[in-house]
Amino acid sequence: MFNKRTRFKLEGRGLVVTFLLVLAMSQHSFAQDSNEIERKVDSVLSLMTLKEKIGQLVLYNGSWDVTGPPSDVGNKEKYEKLKNGEVGAMLNVTSVKGAKELQEKVIENSRLKIPLMFGYDVIHGYKTMFPIPLAESASWDLDAIKKSAAIAAKEATAAGINWAFGPMVDISRDARWGRIMEGAGEDPYLGSKIAVARIQGFQGTDLASKETLAACAKHFAAYGFAEAGRDYNTVNIGEYELHNTVLPPFKAAADAGVATMMSAFNEVNGIPATAHKELQRDILKDTWKWDGFVVSDWASIMEMTFHGYSKDRVHAAEQAIIAGNDMDMEGRAYEIGLEKLVKEGKVDVKLIEDAAKRILRTKFRLGLFEDPYKYCDENREKNDIYTKAHLEASRDVAKKSIVLLKNENNVLPLKKELKSVAVIGALADDKDTPIGSWRGVAESNSAVSLLEGLKASLGKKTTINYAKGVAIGSGERSFIKALKINRDDVTGIKEAVAAAKKSELVILAIGEEAYQSGEARSQVSLSITAPQQKMFEAIYEVNKNIVVVLMNGRPLAIPTIAEKVPAIVETWHLGSESGNAIADVLTGAYNPSGKLPVSFPRHVGQMPLYYATKTTGRPSNPDGMVFWSHYTDEKNDALFPFGYGLSYTTFEYKDLVLSASSFGTGGKITATVTVTNTGDRKGKEVVQLYVRDLIGSLTRPIKELKGFEMIELNPKESKKVTFTIDEKMLQFYTPNKKWEAEAGDFKVFVGGNSVDVLESDFVFKK
Repeated sequence: MFNKRTRFKLEGRGLVVTFLLVLAMSQHSFAQDSNEIERKVDSVLSLMTLKEKIGQLVLYNGSWDVTGPPSDVGNKEKYEKLKNGEVGAMLNVTSVKGAKELQEKVIENSRLKIPLMFGYDVIHGYKTMFPIPLAESASWDLDAIKKSAAIAAKEATAAGINWAFGPMVDISRDARWGRIMEGAGEDPYLGSKIAVARIQGFQGTDLASKETLAACAKHFAAYGFAEAGRDYNTVNIGEYELHNTVLPPFKAAADAGVATMMSAFNEVNGIPATAHKELQRDILKDTWKWDGFVVSDWASIMEMTFHGYSKDRVHAAEQAIIAGNDMDMEGRAYEIGLEKLVKEGKVDVKLIEDAAKRILRTKFRLGLFEDPYKYCDENREKNDIYTKAHLEASRDVAKKSIVLLKNENNVLPLKKELKSVAVIGALADDKDTPIGSWRGVAESNSAVSLLEGLKASLGKKTTINYAKGVAIGSGERSFIKALKINRDDVTGIKEAVAAAKKSELVILAIGEEAYQSGEARSQVSLSITAPQQKMFEAIYEVNKNIVVVLMNGRPLAIPTIAEKVPAIVETWHLGSESGNAIADVLTGAYNPSGKLPVSFPRHVGQMPLYYATKTTGRPSNPDGMVFWSHYTDEKNDALFPFGYGLSYTTFEYKDLVLSASSFGTGGKITATVTVTNTGDRKGKEVVQLYVRDLIGSLTRPIKELKGFEMIELNPKESKKVTFTIDEKMLQFYTPNKKWEAEAGDFKVFVGGNSVDVLESDFVFKK
């Protein structure tokens, strides 16, 4: 069980404690059923003092690589609390040496020797960087997403980490919100599928494996609906939108057995999410019967005093623990307030015991009681991080995440006879931006740049004329400090124009630097910067044969560019192998297959923008009158809609056939469509199924994604794709306060995106 360093001293009163704890831990394989784990949890809990129980609810930062304000707890005080068994977990400890040192503080000194968990923001890789989550979601490839999470888990656990603060499963429909890059986009169905894939990748089939870690679905809840897209801001959301749009990915995560969840910074309808009893205790724990634990976001318990909801930290601790928030991340509220609150009778000790049990349960499932040092393997740290195989996997996922938005006259793939190409833009030779925000322990400037990828791919047959053009950022890049953006310096345009003049084709890399999106990176503008726009216009004057390569962490509004240029490729921030992956697509070594997981606007004024809208009472203007739901200065629809993405081949949809025109409770029908590759290249297509409930007890969206399937077809090959439609697919959260399907008329749509679809009708009877 334990090695010699960690054995208990069987002396005096410690003998009884040791016997019971050893009995609770048992030495056989960790493939244990839930009843056995519960017995062990109860055995350990029975030995604990109130202070030790509260200690399990405390999460400390272990370094100054922080995701919030620096901790006010000195290292000396931390170490004393660790030695006393008054800390349950640490975060930002990113080495085997550091994890082992801190674990030893607990195991060799504390009375009960309850092991620590070590958490970290493993968002899209640990050291090998994969595409940012929004980009990866554009692959619609659940197996690829699962694999990238599994590799991230393998690397993180090799460094001593056993708990990832991911995946973020917040649905967001406002691209101004910086953290939209961290999620799966605007749709609850797609978001739910991707959430489960990431959890399965992190946790595997055995949470006790040395190569898997505990996942954390965040942020519970409605963080992506912050007013005006401003991070940490207020959320006012209706009950039905909360249940039908925001909560489904969290429910899917709970059903998938996610080990932990994180509460949100925002308030929800006047109550900070950290103290929201209806969300945390009533829905998550009671209704959903989820048995993991909830951790606060960084200091969010303490920050309820700033919300004006708590008068001080003690009051905040009372509100949070009653609401069901189990662990306090760097807030110091629980360690300061809970013991006092129990003694004063303001908090029932059973609430603290329930929280401690949930945390102990997770530690048992991780196998930490059997071996607290199981993640402290220096050989794994040397051999399992940033490997050739992991980089190859990163490149594979990256090319699958690229979305071809426009390709007039088959400008792409690049022609083999191309003699000269201008590669223009600061982002083209940028080895840091492709890593993206929330980059784990990735080394700065370690990504393959677009320029490097093209040089390796095109070789000597094509002359590459590179020009940096205008700068995007001006100043030091930092996760913590604000990024200084170049708003007016157009130096470099002359050089860019010269390169464009002497080249057959221009590859123009524009968009955002890595830290323009991410936490606290909200923006009022979704346009490219003014110097980039001026550079584009100047280049367009001398060479209209332009391929725009977008690098960005959020949807951008580029209506003028989209109208003028013949080709646009959305490449996001793709991670370590970015340049190679983009070159694979531009040269045709890989036929793009990505589809947008979020709508791209024509203008920021459309925010929030999403495909699953309601019709309103005035959806159109058949008589040419002004009195209908619209803008007077812009179209209503997206520039590029949800689910959209082109290929170097073409696909035709025909013959949408339903197996029956109606079905009832317990029954089902099928919808079959024939998809044909009408081009001359082999290609992949994501076939998408949408449903509309025409009349409901609540007004229903004009269409909702309910299924998708990726197929691969040879030229001229056809395939019939069949979807099953059953009662569960038609359910929504109704005024009856439950999920149910209502009888009535429905439409079904099938196509390659949310706009271009075939449709049919059916009736559901009860």
